Parts: sequence; C-alpha cells; structure tokens
Amino acid sequence: MSKLSRQKIIQDIVTKKSVASQDELRLHLSRRGHAVTQATLSRDIHELGLVKTPEGYSFLPEDRAKGHLVSVERLVREFVLDAKAAQNLVVVRTSAGSAQGVAAALDAESWPEVLGTVGGDDTILIVSPDPRHATLLVRRIREILN
Repeated sequence: MSKLSRQKIIQDIVTKKSVASQDELRLHLSRRGHAVTQATLSRDIHELGLVKTPEGYSFLPEDRAKGHLVSVERLVREFVLDAKAAQNLVVVRTSAGSAQGVAAALDAESWPEVLGTVGGDDTILIVSPDPRHATLLVRRIREILN
C-alpha cells in the first residue's frame, strides 16, 4: 500500500468516526486490510496534522480549510519524477500508484496553468490554456522538485 493511499484511508476514518487512540486507529486500518506499525502510524498522524482532542483525533482547522490531505508541494516532491510540456498539455510522471492523488491536489490548487487533470497509475495528463501556460507549469513543478 502506498503512503498516500494509507493516509487517505486515515483521513476517511478520522473524518467519519471518533478515534480516541493510535491503537484504535491502527485497528480500523487493519480492518480495511492495512497493517501498520505504531511508528508508521505516528509519522502519518504527524504528517497529516492530526491532533488529539477530548473527542478523539481531529485535523487542524487549516488542514480542513485546504480541502486536501497535504500540500501540493510535498506531494510533488515526494511522488513526481518528471514533467514535460507538449503544446498546451503537460505529462507528469509519478511513482507507481500516486498519480491520482497528485492530480487531485493539483486540481485543488486552482493554478491558472491547470484547466484540468487526468490521473492514471503513474502518469498525469494536465490540460493548460495554451503552450505558454504549459511551459510555466512545467517550470513551477521542476522548481518544487529542486
């Protein structure tokens, strides 16, 4: 299971259920077929910005307001391998299984260079308004990677 998919499941669990402890969260993940160690779960909790409240684990308010799990910059740094422009299209190569999550994060950013995305398994097709915007988008992605 990829880190991104595991973290999406954690987000889903915490959003829909009251989870009082890490062990309870680990059990919920296990029921969904995802065994994790306590150390991995602790890292996920930290990276997702979860905080423990009297009602159980919850997302920090600014994470909820963003509407997605993590920053697009972090997703690009972690999962994107390369980006190339072809006319008004941009093809982004990602690690296996992470294209859809990165595509969703790019869509959520509402960048002027992105009209829409299609995420496969390890490739994202991005439609830009014109070749200039496609070039700007590739430059933006490569700056994040460096």
